[in-house]
Amino acid sequence: MSSASNKSADPRGILIVDLGTQYAQLIARIVREAGSWCEIAPPSLALAKAQAMNLGGIILSGGPASVYADDAPQVPVELLDAGVPVLGICYGMQWMCRTLGGEVTPADEREFGHTSIVIEQARDLFQDVEGRTVVWMSHGDQVTALPAGFEAYAASDTCASAAVGDRARRLYGLQFHPEVSHTVRGREIVENFLISVCEMPSDWQADSIVEREVARVREIVGETGEVVLGLSGGVDSSVAALIVDRAIGPRQHCIFVDNGLLRTGERETVEQTFREHFGLDLTVVDASERFLARLKGVVDPEQKRKIIGHEFVEVFREEAKRFSNAGYLGQGTLYPDVIESVAVHGGNTAMIKSHHNVGGLPEDLEMDLVEPLRELFKDEVRAIGRHLGLDEIVVGRQPFPGPGLAVRIVGEVTPEEVAILQEADAIVTGEIEAAGADEGLWQYFAVLLPVKSVGVMGDARTYENACALRVVESRDGMTADWTYLDHELLRRISNRIINEVRGINRVVLDISSKPPSTIEWE
Repeated sequence: MSSASNKSADPRGILIVDLGTQYAQLIARIVREAGSWCEIAPPSLALAKAQAMNLGGIILSGGPASVYADDAPQVPVELLDAGVPVLGICYGMQWMCRTLGGEVTPADEREFGHTSIVIEQARDLFQDVEGRTVVWMSHGDQVTALPAGFEAYAASDTCASAAVGDRARRLYGLQFHPEVSHTVRGREIVENFLISVCEMPSDWQADSIVEREVARVREIVGETGEVVLGLSGGVDSSVAALIVDRAIGPRQHCIFVDNGLLRTGERETVEQTFREHFGLDLTVVDASERFLARLKGVVDPEQKRKIIGHEFVEVFREEAKRFSNAGYLGQGTLYPDVIESVAVHGGNTAMIKSHHNVGGLPEDLEMDLVEPLRELFKDEVRAIGRHLGLDEIVVGRQPFPGPGLAVRIVGEVTPEEVAILQEADAIVTGEIEAAGADEGLWQYFAVLLPVKSVGVMGDARTYENACALRVVESRDGMTADWTYLDHELLRRISNRIINEVRGINRVVLDISSKPPSTIEWE
């Protein structure tokens, strides 16, 4: 939005310029958690984005390049004269200092990992951060001569310019990465930039997010448009449905598609919650035979996802014909979905996997998308859900992939394998939650593997499938670490699956992190 009136209607925000870092989303999370709106843009779009935003400050991220390399990312210099504070991190600091007349050269001693720095000026970024602290360094170049007006704020044993600033122009640089957890007081430093330097209002809270997204939905749909929204029962689509309901009321028509790939009891829970409790217009479509028929013989994960995405859209199209003005498809797409599926900012982001609600949509959709959560992280969505009165059972529910159990059955999906996995997954979920071990977990589920092994049951030989147990901790699904459950709980889960689920005679534990693995197996 470029007009002044639209700018003033937007929350005051921080522009994060992504210069190739792994950590742009971590920066965004810290900014959001501090109560400030932010957007991410590549250098090529940064100036236009800054001019369109109700801009409160700019953060230039790190990146793997050297500023003096021929192919180094170049930031529009106009951003340094935008009239707002600027914080450069690692590459961002080096680019800023070099652009303003300083020097950047290869370091005599590179710094990678935990590094102790001394705070020389406990003000501005370092307000209430005094003495020594440990930070995370990752650089082979360093600023060896400061531009006019700059002074050192902190130093390490081998880097005299670990943090720098020009207080008059409100330009600051950090050679280390405050956004990673290894920097002990990194969150405080970023918050000092937001609150003390940028004077951000800290108004990015659940109520303001809802107000903003409701207004955006009304603007997109208008006074007569109708939205057909795919409701899965997970927290994402549930919160999206409540936002759209608040925006346009009965002009939203929720469609729950039973694709035959759901967890045990999923369909009944959705009907009770949204039809009976919230009073939404909800249609339940049993399309299980249709989906399973289309998946017959398919083993490639990407093909599975695209088939399921295509069938979902076709179901919505068919259902939308019942409504004269249903020109909009509502979805609970999240920011991490977009990042994993496409080069969202126009940069060189690699596609990891397509999500059925992002990469699987056809070009001839003939419906405009309404995605009120597209720029939000999972924890923000959960906060909104609580604000809107969504039951904690739904708000705190572990994420469930759009393609359902199809991406937890490695190889071909058959009705028999779906039934086996549903039983095993219900045992995993039930036992973990009954033991209270779900606290702090991101996801915990079973995966059916296309691996058969020999076993012995009742003195007889068996040759059946193996089941993998996947339990991870994460904050947003972008990265994750595996978790080792209590020994007795693992024993109970394994015994129950092997004894109660016909078709499985072996349970294994997945102890891989993301990256390099993904949370889902497919």
